[in-house]
Amino acid sequence: MGTVSASENTGAAAGGDHPLAGLFAPRAIAIVGASATSPWTQLTLSGLHGYGYEGAVYCVSRSAASVGGYPGFPSCQAIGRPVDVAFLCVPQDGVLAALDDAAAAGIRNAVVLSSGYAEVGGAGIDAQAALLAHARARGMRLWGPNTLGFNNIAARASVSAIPAVLPVLSPALLPAIAIVSQSGATASELYEFAHSQNIATSFVAATGNQGDITLSDVIDYLVDDPRTRAIAVFAETIRDPAAFVAACTRALAHAKPIVMLKIGRSELAGAVAMAHTGSLIGDDRVFSAVCERLGIVRVFSGEALITTAGLLAATGPLARPGLAFMSISGGACTLVADGAEAAGVTLPAYDGPTRAALAEALPGFAAGLNPLDITGAAVRDPGLFERVIPLVAGAADVGLVAVGMTVPNGAGQGLPDALAAIGRAVAVTETPVVLVQTCMKALNDLSREAIADNGLPPVITGIEAMLHAVGRAMWWSARSRAAPPALLLAAPPAHPTDRLASERAVLDHLAAAGVPVIPATVATSRAAAEAFAAGQTAPLVLKVLSPDIAHKTEVGGVRLDVPPDQAGAAYDALLRAVRTARPAARIEGVILSPMRRGGLELLVSVSTDATWGPVLTVGLGGVLVEVLADAVVAPLPVTRADVADMLGRLRGARLLRGFRGAPPADLDRLADVIVAIAAAAVRLGPGLASLEINPLRVDGATVEALDGLVVWQDAEETDEH
Repeated sequence: MGTVSASENTGAAAGGDHPLAGLFAPRAIAIVGASATSPWTQLTLSGLHGYGYEGAVYCVSRSAASVGGYPGFPSCQAIGRPVDVAFLCVPQDGVLAALDDAAAAGIRNAVVLSSGYAEVGGAGIDAQAALLAHARARGMRLWGPNTLGFNNIAARASVSAIPAVLPVLSPALLPAIAIVSQSGATASELYEFAHSQNIATSFVAATGNQGDITLSDVIDYLVDDPRTRAIAVFAETIRDPAAFVAACTRALAHAKPIVMLKIGRSELAGAVAMAHTGSLIGDDRVFSAVCERLGIVRVFSGEALITTAGLLAATGPLARPGLAFMSISGGACTLVADGAEAAGVTLPAYDGPTRAALAEALPGFAAGLNPLDITGAAVRDPGLFERVIPLVAGAADVGLVAVGMTVPNGAGQGLPDALAAIGRAVAVTETPVVLVQTCMKALNDLSREAIADNGLPPVITGIEAMLHAVGRAMWWSARSRAAPPALLLAAPPAHPTDRLASERAVLDHLAAAGVPVIPATVATSRAAAEAFAAGQTAPLVLKVLSPDIAHKTEVGGVRLDVPPDQAGAAYDALLRAVRTARPAARIEGVILSPMRRGGLELLVSVSTDATWGPVLTVGLGGVLVEVLADAVVAPLPVTRADVADMLGRLRGARLLRGFRGAPPADLDRLADVIVAIAAAAVRLGPGLASLEINPLRVDGATVEALDGLVVWQDAEETDEH
């Protein structure tokens, strides 16, 4: 049934060489503040009993009373034996003294249950800083504060008030996931949900305030844990981006999937508000782009978090990109067909040999399609499953087989002969197989007995849940085979000695970096404007040049389609309009350049995210940028292939490929220019808030920057929105 008894030897989770092995797989635990009336003590002892912990447990309190059959001591020093971790279940005002006692006893790890620290702000922040300094001065690692602790189920260790869910689904017998949550209550509910879906857990943790040991440290530990096949993370913030990137990169290299539910989505803050980019992307879109780069599977519900992690734990990387679905229910097949595309799931048509084999195996009225309605004939002849599953599993492009079939969780449910036939087919099939229930439901002891007795594969309850999980599993499988990820978390020092303060300076900087820019001149008098225009045959564009004006059109600072012989009059009219609208603005002149017609306008921007460093945004530009908000985001650095992928994901990508007679864009040339823009932005250094090209004009093989704007991180906003 996949459960474990107290006498079963499951072994430690990760190797003892990891710096956190003593904390997470302790041989001896001291519960400080232990009491027979404390709910925290009772929950901890219940977990230790339930998991069958074989190490030593000591109860420490002023009364030195034994609790639950474990010996009591007045202090950690009085124990007189080695202890790996102290679980401090004492009020906040007693934590520092308890740390002193634990350190004096030679204990090097502490889990702090107490709250009232950084999570409350104000004095709590100072209290947490003092706590961490206290622990570091004594050479101790600290988990928390404000944490319910962790259950290392694979090592049978509970240093936690997270209730054990019994019977234990053994990580030694079932593919197991780890659950790591910043919220203790959420960790407990996710753990319960996983159990209800017959998904084993190797490790359940509530990180709390992450004062010392962070989410990234836990991920790094779990990468080396042989019992953890996938890591499910519920996160609010990423406190240490560099360590997070390193841990997730290592997980991807080890083909250990990370599935993440991150809450707290908000708008991008900071000086980029002056540019369009601030309204076009937000912290959440940046984080999603980081997840894509690192191969993190992002989901948006607790159910999807557990279901997707459970599927990936069971299958690992899928060798081929397609799903084969079959069921005795035509309705279930239609639900899969309707929902597959939206979930990112490919349902490949069967190749000729597979169709021929299916025609022989199936009744004459069954169509050999994918999804495959195996029809009610399988109720009369369950052997159909045994014959058909290996056929579709061996079809070209099929990396996963899903079989719609009820697994009983109540008396009288299910088709026992069909379940037995499916189990026999799975035993001889190399391609991974899952069972799917049409609707989400809980699996219980009766379900687990049916699964074990028939040798059934993992069960996913709910077709929608299955499709979403499969789509993300397919994506992760492809990503796990791609090049190692890279992130430029911190920009290098700035090379320019002067900060670019005008559009023309921005375009000159881009031109020096190999970016094609529109030719132009800066006129500081009507006569200079007329002199430039005298040599032109095509209409002109005039734009005010001012370090105080970002959006020129809003103050009358742009004139389009000006005939050369009217350049002087347009020059004067433009300046009058700007001085009326913004009398305090500094005006350095007027930019004159040729009027461009046709082509497609793009926005290309590099902005500096406070957490993830420089981020590239590519989208439809010009007046469409704020109307359509069609943009794709990626952290730097980027390659030509990365940019080509970004362009292909735009909703307006068809416009780049040529639409209604327009010439197709030279996508290789365009990608090279965008890569050059990104490199030019990075060379401006860490003080950059954003560099924005809007528009970047694309007309066949012609790519040209028509406008440029730089915002510095410490600059005051100079324009009204």
